[in-house]
Amino acid sequence: MLRVHFTQDDLLRLKVAAGPDPLWETVLSANLLGTGRGAAVFDPWRDQARSVLHGLPAGPTRLVRAVAPPRGDFPDFLTPPEAGIGLREGIEAVLTTPRRRLRRELTVLSSPPSWLRPLAEGRPDALAGLGRALHAYFDAVLAPYWPRVRAQIEADRAVRARALLDAGSEGLLNSLRPTLRWRAPVLEADYPVDRDVRLDGRGLLLVPSVFCWRSPVTLIDPLLPPVLVYPVRRTADWWNPQGGRDGRAALSHLVGRGRAAVLRALDGGCTTSELARRTGMALPTASEHACVLREAGLLVSVRQRNTVVHTLTPLGADLLAANPPC
Repeated sequence: MLRVHFTQDDLLRLKVAAGPDPLWETVLSANLLGTGRGAAVFDPWRDQARSVLHGLPAGPTRLVRAVAPPRGDFPDFLTPPEAGIGLREGIEAVLTTPRRRLRRELTVLSSPPSWLRPLAEGRPDALAGLGRALHAYFDAVLAPYWPRVRAQIEADRAVRARALLDAGSEGLLNSLRPTLRWRAPVLEADYPVDRDVRLDGRGLLLVPSVFCWRSPVTLIDPLLPPVLVYPVRRTADWWNPQGGRDGRAALSHLVGRGRAAVLRALDGGCTTSELARRTGMALPTASEHACVLREAGLLVSVRQRNTVVHTLTPLGADLLAANPPC
């Protein structure tokens, strides 16, 4: 069981990450590649990723899998806060990890291979090799799916934002059920080991993740800024870059003022009923437009209890940005 202990100051300092964290997703996806967990959710992506990796040099993949094994702990230095800005900034932070910290954190690996010793010693060539390996892995197995990953995360953020507006920080924490359970002043979750995390006024950064499976993940070192990674609710075809049916066929349905109005009304996310009110449409009409836009990959819909929340995908946001209203 994992127990995260909050104070009133921690509730005031609760935040949700602005988007997907490329290094958390890199590490967690590498974990999943070596297992069969979540077959229904991840096997289509897993099959495609393995096929791509087979065509690449073995060295980078072997290195990423060694530091982010399928089971057990992995070093905290692989997921620095700078990765919240972007992949390049995150990898630069990894490469500047102090030698003492490298040596200490690599000991959390259950059976590290002997060829990792140069990395533990902080040798510049070994660190540079790790940076290249992380870049190569991300480009091969995550970059093709990144717009879809961003869409899933943005949909989850819309759900959390609504919970925060409706019921404050405790409402946001309650919205994370069933993965996380808020029993004030403690946030609980099933966890491989029994652990207590005391925030002590430092706040908590919640990081929604597509590749986090079932249980949340947190840092090992209690002195690092508190982070809790949790799994999002994924749409059935989250891994499909086309977003469902043939995108070209669906896009042909987008001509007309009605769907343009629906796209513009989705700012910040909304339910189908709210979409109808914002656009002045009948509920069935708003629902039909939302369905077509979803098939075209321009919005994503996530069920939250007895409602469905729609939000723009990055493609939908880019389309609106390129076509501002008169």
